[in-house]
Amino acid sequence: MSNAQGYAPSPPPSALKLKTVIFATDFSDCSENAGKYAAVMARHFGAQLLVAHTFVPTQAAMEVEEELRGVKSELRAELTAALKRETQRLSAGVRSSSAELLEGDPDHQIPRLARRHEPALIVLGTEGRGNMGRAVLGSTAEKILRSTSGPAMTVGPHVPPCCKSDPPIRRVLYATGLSPQAARGAAYAVGMAQAFHAEIDVLHVIHPDDVAEPDTLATVRRRFEAELEAMVPHHAGAMAEPYAVMATGVAHVRILEHIRKRSSDLLVLSLHRSSHLWLESRLSGAFHIIAAAACPVLTIIR
Repeated sequence: MSNAQGYAPSPPPSALKLKTVIFATDFSDCSENAGKYAAVMARHFGAQLLVAHTFVPTQAAMEVEEELRGVKSELRAELTAALKRETQRLSAGVRSSSAELLEGDPDHQIPRLARRHEPALIVLGTEGRGNMGRAVLGSTAEKILRSTSGPAMTVGPHVPPCCKSDPPIRRVLYATGLSPQAARGAAYAVGMAQAFHAEIDVLHVIHPDDVAEPDTLATVRRRFEAELEAMVPHHAGAMAEPYAVMATGVAHVRILEHIRKRSSDLLVLSLHRSSHLWLESRLSGAFHIIAAAACPVLTIIR
């Protein structure tokens, strides 16, 4: 059932439990669509919605508040009012909502807030392209993604407006690296697909240099099939059989191609801090995926 704010059915049974959805906003245009996705997640999982913003008070503001106890500086008052308006805009149909104005750096405060309200999902917007046409995430998004140890959903400028379709997530893409830690990403992919009654695609991209020998390719295929078998019992009866693909090429290029060709509505990307996709460098594959994807990207950090 839809309302004026978008898709808001009763939460269906799902293996994925979320207590809190934290929308980290910087009040920019790129945050607006992310806020709508955060509200959808909060409504759909019956979770609390926290609308959060971090700031560092100016020296003048600190002096005013120190001198006049109980009096807010102009900056704090403006940010508090902006957070209240943003929370009211997104709270229709949400079980509960509140605003959190935090002092300090976002890479410390937002992950800390998520840890206090576990199990939590962080949702934030990204910029996409900066000067000279280079892919950028925005400094706040970069800091939070590099610092968090939990799931984070990024919504870039190429993502269609949330709630334009009903439901907003009809096909989930899970990109797996076939590592032992990938099971956590699979659980989130299956949980999201269950919650939205969505189809699920499973993609593993093999670099050409890694399968030079036929025996190596056969081993990779067996591991891929084993991961698919492990996923099936978790969603049996709730979804159709996964659409599974093994592809050869550069991981981030093939993942973005798959999103376009299959019209994916959500990408679940499991990242290890030591992997070649990790966000430490702006040349990393994950950086390009998050900046350019035509759907939200749910990164599972491990």
